[in-house]
Amino acid sequence: QVQLVESGGGLVQPGGSLRLSCAASGITFSLYTMAWYRQAPGKERELVAVITSGGSTSDLDSVRGRFTISRVDAKNTVYLQMNSLKPDDTAVYFCNANIRLTSGSLRNYWGQGTQVTVSS
Repeated sequence: QVQLVESGGGLVQPGGSLRLSCAASGITFSLYTMAWYRQAPGKERELVAVITSGGSTSDLDSVRGRFTISRVDAKNTVYLQMNSLKPDDTAVYFCNANIRLTSGSLRNYWGQGTQVTVSS
């Protein structure tokens, strides 16, 4: 059974920092591309940052220079360090694990989400 468990969300003032964690189980973590998405009220879910099995990263323009995605394969965990937070960053943040199998099919898993609220 695959589980992705996020933690680290909460309420923070503008300009503050949070670090989200996502602990995975039930998958061969090191083979998966890991990503963080977010969904604000009334908006579609959007990709925030992604890190491949090889460690390559990419992120959303609006968070570049403020957010950093990283992974520790030995701990089956992916992180999202969020600095200089803005009210627009308020959303539920979701962890995602995905892998394209040799058959061509996609395995795609989601965590339950963690709320991040940026407000004074």
